[in-house]
Amino acid sequence: MRLSLPMLSAAVGLGLTAATFGAVPATAAPTPASAPASASASAPYAGYSGSAAEAKANQAFFQAVIKSVAEKRAANPSSAAAVTVVYNASRAPSFSAEIARSTQIWNSAVSNVKLQSGSASSADFTYREGNDSRGSYASTDGHGGGYVFLDYAQSEQYDPIRITAHETGHVLGLPDHYSGPCSELMSGGGPGPSCTNAIPNATERSRVNQLWANGLAQALDKALSKSNAR
Repeated sequence: MRLSLPMLSAAVGLGLTAATFGAVPATAAPTPASAPASASASAPYAGYSGSAAEAKANQAFFQAVIKSVAEKRAANPSSAAAVTVVYNASRAPSFSAEIARSTQIWNSAVSNVKLQSGSASSADFTYREGNDSRGSYASTDGHGGGYVFLDYAQSEQYDPIRITAHETGHVLGLPDHYSGPCSELMSGGGPGPSCTNAIPNATERSRVNQLWANGLAQALDKALSKSNAR
């Protein structure tokens, strides 16, 4: 379960092995499928490993999303005080329940940012589904065009709500921590398939609130400065 989106024009892979919920290079696009595929006993999702490149990609994904949100707010300064991150799930219909539950979990867990479903044209990121041997991941062009890819086979081996909530945690700024316990959402697949916890712990909740209080303010200052300079 891992997300990572680069702010560069090409996406950076989170999971460099087939064993992760991660991100893949933009050049290696996932193969879409119209129906979920059954997970085989040999599905290569058992191992997890982190790297500096993955951590950098995760941070880039968050920066891309927060930049998109800040630019919208700069263009519409009279918008509501609550910070809203808009997503579109029209390309992941098989995971509609999981995405809705993940949204509910995060909106109940944090106060400085809220997730909201919207049109594809207004979305800060989108969800997609299909089959990919590398599992679930996220990718972005660095301009609010990012997406979270949810893999069919992986979601049969690991809890799909945990996968979705974990990946969404990256959208909100949290890094992977595979050595953590099951009670830590961002430990992802580290604790193994038996772990079904999809709730961020107190530390994770606090970190997201902090990121969206401070990070957005900085991004908004830049967006406003850029807007005023025109």
